[in-house]
Amino acid sequence: MARVHLIDGTFELFRCYFGAPAALAPDGREVGAVRGLLRTLHALIRSEPVTHGAAAFDTVIESFRNDLFAGYKTGAGLPPELTGQFGLAEEAAAALGLVVWGMIEFEADDAIAAGAALCAGEVDVEQVVIVSPDKDFGQCVRGRQVICLDRPRRRLMDEEGVATRFGVAPASIPDYLALVGDDADGIPGLPGWGARSTSLVLAAHRHLEAIPADPAAWGVPVRGAKGLAETLVRRRDDALLYRRLATLRTDVPLGISGHGDLAWRGARRDLLEPLCHAIGDQTFLAEITRWRD
Repeated sequence: MARVHLIDGTFELFRCYFGAPAALAPDGREVGAVRGLLRTLHALIRSEPVTHGAAAFDTVIESFRNDLFAGYKTGAGLPPELTGQFGLAEEAAAALGLVVWGMIEFEADDAIAAGAALCAGEVDVEQVVIVSPDKDFGQCVRGRQVICLDRPRRRLMDEEGVATRFGVAPASIPDYLALVGDDADGIPGLPGWGARSTSLVLAAHRHLEAIPADPAAWGVPVRGAKGLAETLVRRRDDALLYRRLATLRTDVPLGISGHGDLAWRGARRDLLEPLCHAIGDQTFLAEITRWRD
């Protein structure tokens, strides 16, 4: 039985940019984050260990969601030293032998959600591990078959973990984010709706459409319920839009037919050697423990 790892490559690159030391390539480009990414991905491959895996990246930050909502996150303000390494990051993951999904119309999160849905439906897959701490992925969790791995905190989150962290089931996570908001993605949420009030109401009613307009019918004690209900009635269309923004797409074309296409067979010498030469990091080659035949 296979265990599939789906890696949030954009998150890993950002983490390396802000955590790894800066470094210049022989041609003067900043490549410190990519050097760090090579090592962190290789450490993940070895420690889990990864037998089937893919890494998803935002080739550009903007996606179809920016056409739906002007306030959605953009690449504005990102350091050029970081965005200049986006392409190299995808090359690095591919050179390590991982399948790479570079997203333009969709987001990396959508690719991972689609990959998780596809692989989890296969009889030969024991578990899908989404390697990311992003709360959006809570909606993808299924029992212990699809789980999330927060590497920085060394924490696994299954369906029980989603309920513990958010107070709702995975299916309600987009509704939760619609009400509470998500600063990282530019989703403002609705005024007054906090984590506690949202989890209490959604635990009882699951989805936005099922929340009664009359708070007396909510069936749970919520502080300031009257005002919250009025806000939801007045801004229900906004909430539905925010939920659409927070809902990960599972219809993304990934170019694979199943988990078998994600088998990891080792690093690719034909890609890794020229990459390491280009970024001035040939010493990394000695760390590789398995090369693809």
